Amino acid sequence: MGVRIGVLDLQGDVSEHLLAFREALALAGRDRGSSVVPIRAAGEIASCDGLSIPGGESTTIARMVDRKGMRRPILEFSGGIFATCAGLILLGTAVEDDRRFSPLGILDVTVRRNAVGRQRESFEQDLAISGEKEPFHAVFIRAPLITRAGAGVRTLARIDLGIVAVTQGSHMGLAFHPELSRNRRLHFRFLEGLES
Repeated sequence: MGVRIGVLDLQGDVSEHLLAFREALALAGRDRGSSVVPIRAAGEIASCDGLSIPGGESTTIARMVDRKGMRRPILEFSGGIFATCAGLILLGTAVEDDRRFSPLGILDVTVRRNAVGRQRESFEQDLAISGEKEPFHAVFIRAPLITRAGAGVRTLARIDLGIVAVTQGSHMGLAFHPELSRNRRLHFRFLEGLES
């Protein structure tokens, strides 16, 4: 049976996520009858099985979500959400040292923005990810860190500075950019989680 994955098309690396999910579906032999589509309007969200909130600038994405009336449809969304970098910040419960930012509160985590530094401090690292035999080559760009994970949150990966990958139910939050890797394992894992 096919699935419909929506990628929130407000700001950030949207095209990379569209491609990554299409490749993950093809590698899984599930591309027939499935679709990966950009989401530009609030009314398109409910038609999806999974939703991706890409990296970009978290404050800009949050403002666009509110301007386009997407906050309630995302909060009421019954499918899984795949959130990377800025998407993780938006999906969390709280953002450290920023009372003005209003996250969605879907993932029970507290996030620190730009925790690994500015653009020039961006880096790549092989990560050991829980449940995966091989390390995952992760790209960190102005990355956030998870500083608190609630009881229902499962930690998938850490670096020395803190937690960088979690799941909660069918949701996945990543501080790095898996779409910039050629490896589609995490996109595939998210797709598998939509069926459980």
